[in-house]
Order: sequence, then structure tokens, then C-alpha cells
Amino acid sequence: MSVIRILLVDDHPLVRQSIRALLKKATDMEIVGEAQDGYDAIKQVENLHPDVIIMDISMPRLDGISATKHILHENENGNGNGKGRAKVLILSMHANETLARQALHIGARGYLLKRSISEELIPAIRQVREGKIVLSQELA
Repeated sequence: MSVIRILLVDDHPLVRQSIRALLKKATDMEIVGEAQDGYDAIKQVENLHPDVIIMDISMPRLDGISATKHILHENENGNGNGKGRAKVLILSMHANETLARQALHIGARGYLLKRSISEELIPAIRQVREGKIVLSQELA
């Protein structure tokens, strides 16, 4: 299987740095870009065509739910270049079933809690890439 191209979207540089360090262990994954808010994520997706987008839910300017809706709508309708069917994996510090349901309802493929990413993130990315739905064990 080919390398999984990942876009990291989080407004906190330290969180992005931590995820980047964690993903260095996975030889089948490559971070192709980073974004600090939903607007930046939309631009990055159009340019980078990632396989998986790791999307923070709470960000300034445009939150992760709104950005996910836009990105998935563009993927569904096609963007004219025939590239990309990015899958979104939401990361949140909120163990909130309503938010998780909302994220999955709009088309996100997973909802992970930030406090559990050290154990759950790498396998979740692989599962999301395969089209499976993933939830943090605490929410499942």
C-alpha cells in the first residue's frame, strides 16, 4: 500500500509538533502539510490532496466541523481536477457524544480524543484511510 498523505490541522503549534513526532514512528505515513485553522485547511487540501486530514474541532476563524463540511462537499462534487477523496479524522479535547455524532453525520470518518492519541492515532489513521469509522475507546 502506498504512503498515507496527511494534513495536520490544529491552531496550537505544540499539538501539531507532538503529532508530527508521534507519526515519525509510522513509516507508511507522511505529513504533507499543516494548517492553523479551517480556512487554511481548505486551501491546503486544494493544493496538497491529502489522503487523511487530522482536524482539530475547536479553532479560531473557521472551526473543524465547518471546515470538514466544506472539504467533504468539495470532494463529493469534484473540484475539477479529479484528485482526492480526503477522509477526515476529528481530534478533540471534548469527550462529547453530541459533537462526535455531529462530526460523523457530516462525513468525518472518526473522532478521537486528544488525550488518547498516543495509543489510538496511528491505527486510527490507517483505519480511516481504509474507509472505516473510528471512535476513541472512551466514546465507543
